[in-house]
Amino acid sequence: MKSMNCVLSGKVQGVYFRSWIQAQAQELGVKGWVRNLHDGRVEVLAQGEDNALAELKKRLIQGSPTSSVKDIHCENIDYEKTYSIFEIR
Repeated sequence: MKSMNCVLSGKVQGVYFRSWIQAQAQELGVKGWVRNLHDGRVEVLAQGEDNALAELKKRLIQGSPTSSVKDIHCENIDYEKTYSIFEIR
């Protein structure tokens, strides 16, 4: 299982973006978490198969109907812990 960490900026807090990301991840069978950062950005740790992670990244770039993603930085990482669900932190 691969792990991907993404940080998104723009209009991504206060618009139910984390709930939308959780729904997208669950639909794709991706596990991990999403959280707000203190500086107004959102961070995602996603674990799953290559194709599911690639699709999630495409959806994150596009954003939800109420968000406006201005910038996204994603990288594949080594992550020791394995998640069984996708949670909002």
